[in-house]
Amino acid sequence: MAFEGLSEKINKVFKKLKGKGKLSESDVKDAMREVRVALLEADVNYKVAKEFTAKVTERSVGTEVMESLTPAQMVIKIVNEELTALMGEENERLNLASKPPTVIVMCGLQGSGKTTHSGKLALMLKKQNHRPLLVACDIYRPAAIEQLRIVGEMVQTPVFEMGQENPVKIARKAVNHAKDHGNDVVILDTAGRLHIDDELMSELASIKKEVLPQEILLVVDAMTGQDAVNVAKSFNDLLEISGIILTKLDGDTRGGAALSVKSVTGKPIKFVGTGEKPDDLEAFHPDRMAGRILGMGDVLTFIEDVENKIDQKKADQMARKILKNKLDFNDLLDQFTQLKKMGSIKGLLSKLPGLDKKVEDMDINERTIDWTIALILSMTPAERADPALINPSRKRRIAKGSGRSVEEMNRLLKQLEQTQKMVKQFSGKGKKGKSKFGGFGFPGFGKMFE
Repeated sequence: MAFEGLSEKINKVFKKLKGKGKLSESDVKDAMREVRVALLEADVNYKVAKEFTAKVTERSVGTEVMESLTPAQMVIKIVNEELTALMGEENERLNLASKPPTVIVMCGLQGSGKTTHSGKLALMLKKQNHRPLLVACDIYRPAAIEQLRIVGEMVQTPVFEMGQENPVKIARKAVNHAKDHGNDVVILDTAGRLHIDDELMSELASIKKEVLPQEILLVVDAMTGQDAVNVAKSFNDLLEISGIILTKLDGDTRGGAALSVKSVTGKPIKFVGTGEKPDDLEAFHPDRMAGRILGMGDVLTFIEDVENKIDQKKADQMARKILKNKLDFNDLLDQFTQLKKMGSIKGLLSKLPGLDKKVEDMDINERTIDWTIALILSMTPAERADPALINPSRKRRIAKGSGRSVEEMNRLLKQLEQTQKMVKQFSGKGKKGKSKFGGFGFPGFGKMFE
């Protein structure tokens, strides 16, 4: 996960500080020296790392901290505040036009993920009740237009294209098309290059002049570290971007780009790509990211993930069945299907305080859910609705049909039985007649990974 190495090293520094009780000025300076090394190893810009630790040191050696009953906690608080400030203080929202359509230009180097993230942004805007239009302005890369068509189908968003026509003309015609067809956001997927050149910048400048976009979002790959920052600076110097989308922040990246790019360019990170699925795009919140780096988790993003990706109607149906103690394999299938929408189990757990540091050591096989779904789908509708029908011969048939073992089938039956017992024990109604369980999550779900 991103920032894993940096987070571990910074927390080791804090652990040392907490063990000292009273802190001296030299204690703070030694600690900040270690933090600076950790930042540099995470590929944070040298100047940014130096200025950051200087600010923290200056604030931490003040009388208020040194004479505090918990000086180490005060230093951690200061680091948290400075990290948040370094990444931009607060989430920067999209600038929407007062008179639609809002025009968003997506730019960046080839391979940064412009096309896929154009689709992800369209899907996010659709969920906010907008009517986006995707526009194919990349006429140079082979199959770029076809790729955007496929992305558009995935996120159920219309795609405007004019083949190999001039990109500036395509952009102008697309905006007029949006006005005529009620699309309130136009997302221009522009061409990229393997490197920054005059031809690329000239074309982008012409598109900017023609359609006067409200947003010019630069898509950069977090995996490229300091190169991502250098690319962002070059694009901003030549084009005056309005914000950044940082992709692949879920991968094995050291995270330096996220900590450096705002300071170097003066432009905010507005969104981060956190996976390969169409809905794996999150608004960037500097305070939450600082909390994750310092091991405080990110509960708010976790809650938003659940709210955005869980079918509320099915959750309400589940709550009613829990109250009546009528859970069956159809319910279990719904639960696991919705859980898969939320991404990896480790990714979810890493956002919870106390678990974010332990999740990498947990023995969690992400494919367990797929295997469980395979078992349930190998049952007949009658067997799913009434598990009591599943006798030894049916178990063998289900196991063979799913490619799993009879032992796994027995464990699944036992899990459902234990769940039903727990529900019966704890599903007493509260003050307002609601179950003590919410509509999402089976009790004892963790047993799957034991």
